[in-house]
Amino acid sequence: MAGAIRILLQTTIPETDDDWDIRRFSLLTECLRSLKDENGAPLCEVTARNRAAAGGDDPVLSGLGESDFDELWLFAVDVGDGLSAADCAGINGFHRRGGGLMVTRDHMDLGCSVCSLGAVGAAHNFHTHNPEHDPERQCIDDIYTTDISWPNYHSGRNGDYQKIVPVEPMHELLCRPDAPGDPIEYLPAHPHEGAVGIPEVDGIDARVVARGASLVSGRLFNLAVAIERTAHSGRAVAESTFHHFSDVNWDGRYPCPSFVCELPGDTMQTHPRALEDTKAYVRNLALWLAPEGVSCQSFQSLEERSAV
Repeated sequence: MAGAIRILLQTTIPETDDDWDIRRFSLLTECLRSLKDENGAPLCEVTARNRAAAGGDDPVLSGLGESDFDELWLFAVDVGDGLSAADCAGINGFHRRGGGLMVTRDHMDLGCSVCSLGAVGAAHNFHTHNPEHDPERQCIDDIYTTDISWPNYHSGRNGDYQKIVPVEPMHELLCRPDAPGDPIEYLPAHPHEGAVGIPEVDGIDARVVARGASLVSGRLFNLAVAIERTAHSGRAVAESTFHHFSDVNWDGRYPCPSFVCELPGDTMQTHPRALEDTKAYVRNLALWLAPEGVSCQSFQSLEERSAV
């Protein structure tokens, strides 16, 4: 498939019926596979897989630096043991050769295996690993799900949208394709999102793309951090929760693991713009993260879009 962006969607757990394995991201997979380039050809070639087995090295991740993938979208759904040292080395090697990374996790310490992934790992703040530096943020936000501690920002119910706050100047990732200057406004909500911030790593250009607002405390929190490519690494995005991409958050009628106790919402379905914006964001991520020269359709900057 010449010119297509080769994307690996990967979880950090093996196939598990009652957990957030890759089957919970079927709508995202379908969305990426349905995207077309300006010539009507498939924009993305998508491989969606779970970790091969618990423990040991994953054969794909540990060899990612030598693979032909262009992007890794990593859903860290583990409790801290989802990546081996060899897996991290493979992912870091992939990033050094220019591969794009989208790395996401969830509340508290869920997904903290990503901490060893260079700058994009350092952009993630957990409960016991690299917590948010402001001590006033080291506190419970979501007061309803009492068995989950901070970070756990409550942006809404699974299946509902949240209205995001773009950070000025507006990043290209938030540019709606049908209205250049009119930012993406909606993303899926979640009752307890994790935390991301600017990584304290020398030699990188990173910025917050968008913030959410807690429906409990009213506090703003970061939803996504974008890291520019350098001479030694590709682009990367750190997302506050994998629930921006999971089925039940795009459509609350979809099944979810039995340990999810919150009742779902439905505004992602009743407000058409919300799902449109989410899919536009996914397309923007796929294009923006692609190494230079990979796709026959390059990512237009905000200035280029505005000039059209």
